[in-house]
Amino acid sequence: MISSRPAEAEDRAVPGHWEGDLIIGLNRSAIGTLVERSSRFTMLVHLPRENGYGLIPRTRNGPALGGYGAVTMANALKKTVTTLPAHLKQSLTWDRGKGLSDHARFTIESGVKVFFADPRSPWQRGTNDNKNGLLRQYFPKGTDLSRWSAPEIHAVANALNTRPRKTLGWMTPAEALNKYLKSSQQASVATTG
Repeated sequence: MISSRPAEAEDRAVPGHWEGDLIIGLNRSAIGTLVERSSRFTMLVHLPRENGYGLIPRTRNGPALGGYGAVTMANALKKTVTTLPAHLKQSLTWDRGKGLSDHARFTIESGVKVFFADPRSPWQRGTNDNKNGLLRQYFPKGTDLSRWSAPEIHAVANALNTRPRKTLGWMTPAEALNKYLKSSQQASVATTG
């Protein structure tokens, strides 16, 4: 539960704490969203449909072929977060949907601790909800999100990460994250020297 999340995640003082969610489109399509709480840096998770989608009839408790079933979601998130340095993989706060029900395996394989927001409490992941609102400018409701390729959704993330934010003193999320990475790199060099 979110009540067990480290206090440093709440006050945004230390980067590496993420909020995540899905934006859902038509025909069981989705894109995963990850937003770092301190820098507001965004990573988008491409969730293509599984082989057999539309060919195999949907069955109750059958395989989730829409692209955001628990196993597929955990694998796609793991692939995305493994690109991060270890000190930026502190925690992930998710909503209570079934998309991350494979969270235990995700945590073991990625090293990222998962916390869940309280029911009907979207403000507990306000950074992500805000970003999802901005993402709807690029991925409107009522569209099939599977039509966008991984490079296309990464271009959208880049557009958001290079957009100055008042809350960051008009730095971009990319600049804020880069500033932190440079300062942490200098600190580690100073302690080993």
